[in-house]
Amino acid sequence: MRIPVLIIILCLSLSVIRCSSKKEPSKMQQVLGLQKMSDLATAEYVVTKIIKANDDNTWYKIGNRKILMTCKASLAAGIDLSKLTDKDVDINGGNISITLPHAKLLYVDIKPEDIKTVYQDVSLFRNNFSAQEKDELAAQAEKQIKASADSLGILVTAETNATLFISNFLQKEGFKNININFTSAKSSLP
Repeated sequence: MRIPVLIIILCLSLSVIRCSSKKEPSKMQQVLGLQKMSDLATAEYVVTKIIKANDDNTWYKIGNRKILMTCKASLAAGIDLSKLTDKDVDINGGNISITLPHAKLLYVDIKPEDIKTVYQDVSLFRNNFSAQEKDELAAQAEKQIKASADSLGILVTAETNATLFISNFLQKEGFKNININFTSAKSSLP
């Protein structure tokens, strides 16, 4: 009679162990699941850059050579969630405090068809601007756009949108009081 009772107890304990191993992931694991999103783009701007160049001041060349170009660039900024660690998340019941990295510029995209020569003035004794020179001017414009990202406000917009997105995500996970902060170090370029 003792053997069947022992078998029943053993079977019950095995089923309890199986049930406990199939628990849903903890709230911490669900929050850290945000890491898998990696770069979360939360703001996109389209800007037009005017490119102006001339080399009239060279003493050994005769005549003027000026160019005016425009280029349209798409900028995306967001948060690198792969940097999120368990130290950045503090859960206390239905309360959560999370510290995110600051927004950064994810990419600047200038398509070749969006680069246009608006004006070109080349005197008779000078050569037109070559494709290589135009490409160098466009590359310089891209650097200037990257450098001005912070002053455009895209990083602030990206952080505001990231706060809204993550707050909504955490509310759906069941958190009632959500506090989102950003790290003290700030970087804007990729």
